[in-house]
Amino acid sequence: MRIGIDLGGTKIEGIVLSDTGEEISRRRLPTPSGDYQAILQVINELVTALESEATIETLRTPVGVGIPGTLSPATGLIKNANSTCLIGKPLDDDLSGLLGRPVRLANDANCFTISEATDGAAAGADVVFGVILGTGVGGGIVANGDAITGINAIGGEWGHNPLPWPQMLPGGNDERPGPECYCGLCGCIETFLSGPALTADYRAHGGGDETPEQIATMDTAEANAALERYEHRLARALASVINVIDPDVIVLGGGLSNMTRLYDRVPEQWQQWVFSDRVDTSLVRNRFGDSSGVRGAAWLWDSPR
Repeated sequence: MRIGIDLGGTKIEGIVLSDTGEEISRRRLPTPSGDYQAILQVINELVTALESEATIETLRTPVGVGIPGTLSPATGLIKNANSTCLIGKPLDDDLSGLLGRPVRLANDANCFTISEATDGAAAGADVVFGVILGTGVGGGIVANGDAITGINAIGGEWGHNPLPWPQMLPGGNDERPGPECYCGLCGCIETFLSGPALTADYRAHGGGDETPEQIATMDTAEANAALERYEHRLARALASVINVIDPDVIVLGGGLSNMTRLYDRVPEQWQQWVFSDRVDTSLVRNRFGDSSGVRGAAWLWDSPR
């Protein structure tokens, strides 16, 4: 068996998986806001409770943790985390000491992709690109069952590349230089394809304060135009990924992955930017939804592929 922990901004979820991917136990607790030491204690509490429920041997069950950031190869400390209290902390060492065993960490988008490539929507595919379309935009790459982290630990971070093939939209609205991004640059893919970006674009073109989920279900000219712009941008952004890593399957996750129309309309458009005579890459919805992150964290220890 193995334990997975998904360290999110509002909740910390834990799961015990069998060697065949069967869920044995699951728990979740609120994430202490801005308190690193309290986060360590909640993870310890979760692991203890999961082991007790699953009646597995304490201090021997391997633990994988999905985090909203990554471990810097240069310093061994957390970087690029939107839960800022984690930044600059030796999270793997601290958890290993607290839990009394080795702990493996991975970016939450990598965990999502590992889960979907192992026994999810992309099971059996050789190369998988996993996409998170939510409050932010993340990505992960899995090849032959292994996550491609990269020498800088930023493999799959497509959300902080510029939106490719920028357009001049009707009405003189230019996609260049693009909105400012929290990373300090302008025009990042995240500033066009995140949930807040969809809402901002809709509002800028005559819409109101509706949420992305509401926009996706509305039958108005403003909503349809915003969704068409979103699909066009997503098609361009994914075409650039296909040109670089040529994945067998692209799996969408995050709240915006629930927009059913994406799975037909985006592949219909991306051909014009992909450097090939045809595109056989599949675009699919995730199988495990919000559970993919925690399952992928568990699969950091010897997935069955």
